[in-house]
Amino acid sequence: MRQLYEPVIGIEVHVELNTASKMFCRCSTKYFGEEPNTHTCPVCLGFPGALPVINREAINKCIQIGLALNCNINPVNYFERKNYFYPDLPKGYQISQLVLPVAVGGWLEVEDEQGEETKVRINRAHQEEDTAKLTHRGTYTLIDFNRSGVPLVEIVTEPDFNSSFQVRDYAKKLQQIFRYLGVSDADMEKGDMRLEANVSVRKIQNSEFRIQNERKELPPYRVELKNINSFRFMVAAIEYEIKRQIEALEKGEKLTQETRGWSEAKKETYLQRSKEEAHDYRYFPEPDLPQLKIDEGQLTTLKNKMPELPQRKIEIYTTQLGVKEQDARILAGSKELAEFFETALEHGQKHGVSTQEVVNYIVNIKPDIEIVLPTQVVEEIKGKKVGKIDDEKELEKLAKMAIEQNPQAVEAYRKGKVTAVQSLVGTMMKLSGGKAVADKAAQLLRTLLK
Repeated sequence: MRQLYEPVIGIEVHVELNTASKMFCRCSTKYFGEEPNTHTCPVCLGFPGALPVINREAINKCIQIGLALNCNINPVNYFERKNYFYPDLPKGYQISQLVLPVAVGGWLEVEDEQGEETKVRINRAHQEEDTAKLTHRGTYTLIDFNRSGVPLVEIVTEPDFNSSFQVRDYAKKLQQIFRYLGVSDADMEKGDMRLEANVSVRKIQNSEFRIQNERKELPPYRVELKNINSFRFMVAAIEYEIKRQIEALEKGEKLTQETRGWSEAKKETYLQRSKEEAHDYRYFPEPDLPQLKIDEGQLTTLKNKMPELPQRKIEIYTTQLGVKEQDARILAGSKELAEFFETALEHGQKHGVSTQEVVNYIVNIKPDIEIVLPTQVVEEIKGKKVGKIDDEKELEKLAKMAIEQNPQAVEAYRKGKVTAVQSLVGTMMKLSGGKAVADKAAQLLRTLLK
C-alpha cells in the first residue's frame, strides 16, 4: 500500500537566539528555571504605548544562519504584525516577517536511508519574537511572560522531503549549525529549538508520473504537526501521519488542511484545529519599526566571522587528512570536539604521532574534553606506543570480554548495523588502557561475530 504514495513534507524550525536581551526590549532572555514573570516590561507585556526597539545582535545572528544555509540576504527588509488571538500573545499580534524576510532562497544537503544526498530548498529564514509559555493545570491555565519577546528565527523549507529519515538528518544538521555558529544552544529539552512538519501524501502512478510531478503538483491539503520537541517524536509523528493519511485516502476519505499534535502516550497524532493560511493572520507592516537595512559592510564583517561548518570539516578531514568518513562525522559532531581534535593533531605532528593514532584515541577512548587537554592525549599515545597489544591471543581475550559486555552492540551488528563494531572496539581500548591496536581489534571482532 505504501509504495503507491509518496510523502510530501516541509519543515519549519524555530530556534531561540542566545542574545543577552529580548528582541524588542532590554529584558533578559535567561528565563529558563527563573521565577515566572520576572523578566518582563511594558514592551514584552504588550502595554499600550510601549514602543519596540530592534535588537541588532539578533539580526546579525539571523544573517549568520542565512549565510550558513546558502541564502541570499535581503539588503532591505521589514517587520510585520501577524494578527491572531491567543493567551500567550499579550499584544494580540506577533512581530514577525512575511514579504521581505532577512534571508531567502537557500539550501542544505540531507541524506536518505541509502546515504544518497539531496538538496533541500530553504524558502526563507525570518526574524520574529517568541510567545509566552502556557502551563495547563486541570480547569485553568498559567501564563509565564518571561519567554515573551525572546528573539526567534524561523527557518522554512520547501516541501522537498519524502521520508522521516531525511527530516531527522536535516534537523540534526541544523542543530549542529546553530551550535557551530554560537547563535543558540539549540537544546530541545529547554525549548531552544522546536520542530513543525507539514505532511501530505500524493499518489504515484508510475515512474514517469513521478518525474513529471517532482516538486510541481502538490497535494491540495497539508497537515501541520505542531511544536515537536525531540527528533524521536518528530520521526514517530511523521511516520504515523503518513500511515494515517494513506489509510484515509484508501478508504476514499477527503483530507483537509488542519493542525495536529503528537501524543507520546497514545503514539498517535490528534486534531488541534483547522489550519490557517497566511491571509487569515492579516499581516501588515509594523508601524512602530523602521525598515531594516543591511549594508555591504555589515554583511562582509559577518561573512568574515563565519566558522568552518560541520560539512566543510568532514570534507577536510576525509580528503586532506585521510580520515574515514564515519570517524570524520564523529570528530565534527561538535565544534568543541573538532577544535580538540585539531589541536591534538597539531601537537601530535610535532611529536611523531600520526593522524590515525590521534583519531583512534579520540574516537575509541572518548576522552572527556572538558577536563583532558589535547596535549595530554598526545603524551598518552606516545607513552603507550611501546606497549601496544597486537598479539592475536591477547586481542581475542579482550574481544570476547567486549562482546560479553555489549550484547546490544552485538545484536545490532548481527542485524546489519556494521558501525556497531566501533562500540566494541571502544570497549577493547578501555579494557586495554588504550593499547589494543584498533584496526586489528576491529578485524578480529568481525571474524568472531560471523
